[in-house]
Amino acid sequence: MRTEVVVWAALALLLFAAEAMAPGAFMLWLGLAAAATFALVLLMPGMAVLAQVVVFAVLSVIAILIYQRWFRKRARHSDQPTLNRRAQQLVGTVVVLAEPIVNGQGRLQIADAFWTIRGPDAPAGTRVRIASTDGMVFTVEPAVGANE
Repeated sequence: MRTEVVVWAALALLLFAAEAMAPGAFMLWLGLAAAATFALVLLMPGMAVLAQVVVFAVLSVIAILIYQRWFRKRARHSDQPTLNRRAQQLVGTVVVLAEPIVNGQGRLQIADAFWTIRGPDAPAGTRVRIASTDGMVFTVEPAVGANE
């Protein structure tokens, strides 16, 4: 078997293996382009190496565009968009400060986790509402109202 045929088959298998180890659907499409190039080189034995690379590049771009325009848009949207976003899940929660907020900075404990907080200065024991999150830092505001 010719060397270039083996190279395209190996590249396709390598890309499929990479996709299996780090799923994300990107390597899958490159693997499909390599497999199509393999089939083309197998059917057209005299194809120049430069032409093979160009075919692979063009098929890769086409495959990725198909993925982005067709499959990615049709992905199911989660009914729980904050499932793995603990900080987002806590926005709106009312908590009691165990430590004061001094100079706009403080710490807050929720269950077994400590969070950095920003907000107006407040003594320990104050009820605050988590208004937003910036990464792992909460912005809090005083909680007002009888039902909290």
